[in-house]
Amino acid sequence: MIVLQTKELTKRYDSIKAVNQLSLQVEEGQILGILGPNGSGKTTFLGIVLDIIKKDSGDYNWFEGKNGRNVRKKLGALLETPNFYPNKNALDNLKIIAHIKKVKNPRINELLEITNLAHRKKSPFRDYSLGMKQRLGIAGAMIGNPDVLIFDEPTNGLDPQGIAEIRETIVNIGKQGKTIIMASHILDEVEKVCTHVSIIKNGNHLISGSVGSIISDDVQVEIAATNMDGLKNIFSNDSRISKLEEKEGKLVLNINSEFPTIEINQMAYNNAIVLTHLVVKAKSLESEFLEIVSKN
Repeated sequence: MIVLQTKELTKRYDSIKAVNQLSLQVEEGQILGILGPNGSGKTTFLGIVLDIIKKDSGDYNWFEGKNGRNVRKKLGALLETPNFYPNKNALDNLKIIAHIKKVKNPRINELLEITNLAHRKKSPFRDYSLGMKQRLGIAGAMIGNPDVLIFDEPTNGLDPQGIAEIRETIVNIGKQGKTIIMASHILDEVEKVCTHVSIIKNGNHLISGSVGSIISDDVQVEIAATNMDGLKNIFSNDSRISKLEEKEGKLVLNINSEFPTIEINQMAYNNAIVLTHLVVKAKSLESEFLEIVSKN
């Protein structure tokens, strides 16, 4: 089932196009990372599809239009740093959210287990760390058992432990079959958490796909030798190398899967050059992201 379909969504602020004819599709059960630099339009896009920000043109559709005016009840969102009553504990704060949402059976204790806050459910919100506050915000978004959860930069400002805890929480929610849309500029988090990614820049949609399909099969190899000019001449015209660049005193080669890395050492040796450095790296989402963004 298509959970969200957008068509040429556009939002301008004076001369700035925060979102520019953005079209994408989210399938049921995906954990989609909307990835882009700060200021790329991620938050504006989420605000539009949540009906918080008015679009200038284009259209969007939730659940193939099958839920009419009840769509909002099927969505849970955390767009900013969560605010709760500081003197009340997690149980009481979530009960207030359930009352506002008119949810009769909010499963609060279960949500606190999922977000790893059960052991602190009676502690006042003011005593929570930033990561705990963020996790309580996620628990609040899940009240009412929405089909889709939307998070805007959920790890922003957290320390490494807080980031790891949020990552674990989102992965656990995804295992329940929930569809998750998560905006982030942190590539490592998207790669570890998300099943799919859409990359945007300056409000423009550049590419979408599964994380595995975005990352190419190319392997990146760093090599170096005393005779760097001779080394560069050996590999500059090989069709199996999609990219060759010199960086920090080393040659960086992007080679396809048909090029055995052992052959690199042999080719250098056959030309009387002994390698002083050879490191093989699988391409990451970060390298692909930087390549895609730089081309656009």
